[in-house]
Amino acid sequence: MAGNSFGEAFRITTAGESHGRGNLVIIDGCPPGLALDEGDVAAELARRRPGHNPLVSTRSEEDRPEILSGVFEGRTTGTSLAILVVNADARSTDYDALRDAYRPGHADHTYEAKYGLRDHRGGGRASARETVARVAAGAVAKKLIRAAFGGEVLGWVSQVGVIRACVDADRVSAREIEELPDGSPNHVRCPDVDVYPAMVASIEEARRERDSLGGVAAFVARNVPAGLGEPVFDKLKADFGKALFSIPAVVGVEYGAGFEGATMRGSEHNDPFVPGPTITTETNHHGGMLGGISSGMPIFLRAAVKPPSSLPREQRSVTASGAATTVTTMGRHDPCVLPRFVPIAEAMLALVLADHWIRWCGQRSALG
Repeated sequence: MAGNSFGEAFRITTAGESHGRGNLVIIDGCPPGLALDEGDVAAELARRRPGHNPLVSTRSEEDRPEILSGVFEGRTTGTSLAILVVNADARSTDYDALRDAYRPGHADHTYEAKYGLRDHRGGGRASARETVARVAAGAVAKKLIRAAFGGEVLGWVSQVGVIRACVDADRVSAREIEELPDGSPNHVRCPDVDVYPAMVASIEEARRERDSLGGVAAFVARNVPAGLGEPVFDKLKADFGKALFSIPAVVGVEYGAGFEGATMRGSEHNDPFVPGPTITTETNHHGGMLGGISSGMPIFLRAAVKPPSSLPREQRSVTASGAATTVTTMGRHDPCVLPRFVPIAEAMLALVLADHWIRWCGQRSALG
């Protein structure tokens, strides 16, 4: 197994690198009849696109998707969907000095250890540029779960560095995440307007100091029917974990009470699996899943994201032969990946829900 495919009944396979000709995703298992056009995909790609947000990478990619197959007269055919996104603004010469040196915090050494060679141009397949294909597939998955059961996946930035937001997961809307109250773009994707200015200032300060910041993103999946997920190895929570951990920079995932649950007693951690006057999405300790199967309550997850490792400052490292050296990463990089991480993670969570929805439907209808 090459590790480039994800999902079972709704399965994606991706190909592409940071500085290759483009990124491609093939989707198998999408039901026929789903209304879909390139505008649906483009809208999601625009949310992760670099070059349009002053807080992220200045790499300027239009990220125009081209649906190569699987759609006829505006609807999916049920055959494999292929979506291509061309790379147009790669600057490979920015990485010439890194041909024989490993960047600290990157996968340079491990890729070379695995394959015996590596693509030093922006990290090749290890670059977050490959996530453009995931977001394209996620756009299809989002349309599918919305059409199938009114499903919705929303994510937002809940922490940048040490600055924490206070967000009501039961009430937060996509508009609050994408726009500020005055209608201007929410560049951090944090709907807490009280801490938003401090988050912006913190990211800008890190960029001026040629450094970077990490943080936490939170996610809620709404209207998910009870019964999604498989026993033992394909638990819904396990597939969510794999989906999020597969994204570059993710260092931790939790759902429901998460690690805080380790400090509770069982009588405190147990709660009803239906909403009540004191049970909200964020205080629901089981996070919308019991036994790895959806309970019918909103699903709540968090992902911790490390600070980007590509820094325009001198750092100690080694060469491929093991000699000590220093490296300065050139190119265009995010001082904080969280604003663009949100749509990527939403896409992965939607892919899991689409996959398990189709699997569940197959099980329920197998005997009529």
